[in-house]
Amino acid sequence: MTGASRGIGKGIARHLARAGFDVAITARTVQPGEEREHSSTVRKSDTSALPGSLTATAEEIEAAGAKAMVVPADLLDRASLGAAMATVLERWGRVDVLVNNGRYVGPGHMDHIIDTPLELLDKHLQANAMAPLVLIKQVLPSMVAAGGGTIINVSSSAGIGDPPAPAGQGGWGLGYGFSKAAAYRIAGMLALELGDRGIKAFNLEPGFVATERMVQDMGAFGFDASSGVPVDVPGAVAAWLATDPAAVERNGLTVHAPELCEQLGLVAGWPAPA
Repeated sequence: MTGASRGIGKGIARHLARAGFDVAITARTVQPGEEREHSSTVRKSDTSALPGSLTATAEEIEAAGAKAMVVPADLLDRASLGAAMATVLERWGRVDVLVNNGRYVGPGHMDHIIDTPLELLDKHLQANAMAPLVLIKQVLPSMVAAGGGTIINVSSSAGIGDPPAPAGQGGWGLGYGFSKAAAYRIAGMLALELGDRGIKAFNLEPGFVATERMVQDMGAFGFDASSGVPVDVPGAVAAWLATDPAAVERNGLTVHAPELCEQLGLVAGWPAPA
């Protein structure tokens, strides 16, 4: 799965491990403290270290009794993505569940259209829409040969609606919204074309989640992380989609994680009683 060094990806990896899956994880940050570009606007660069790393997530996977494979990759580097997936297929033979959770992190996310260079919009599309397809196309042949598999694309309501305010004032920029919109079309098409061959595909809408980056970076742009749901909510729902036979009824559809999690009682103690 992509974007597994922190946040939603780490939560999903943890729950897949608890459900009995060995988990191969990829992201840019391998060791704690590594500095990566994660600024939100073109006006100011931010390369300070964010909490989380692939090694830390791998430790949680193994603590749950599963095997972890760390395969670093960058969503903007197709060769690195291809190499990561090839390594997983070579070592483990097959992939039962592919989770496309990672997304573009960098300038342009909180910029207005007039201020966003076209090359940054290209990066959003590459990371948020094309990178998932790189991995999907690589894993589909073995899934079909094995009689089925599950593909979970972590989506966003930003892909189906306009923000409540301009970017930087509680809203988001075009790059995030239109690239997430493009990715929304993948799951339904996969279900239509390959559902009869055992392929299940879902858009997993996580809701507003209290991730480490939300806490560290996004308060300045009008987002209050304290109001977000815990990462265990989309994590538990992803594991349910990967394991419960009833999930096939939602093949090709968008699943709203907080709603389904509450409906099925997937996370003990959440939501807290009123």
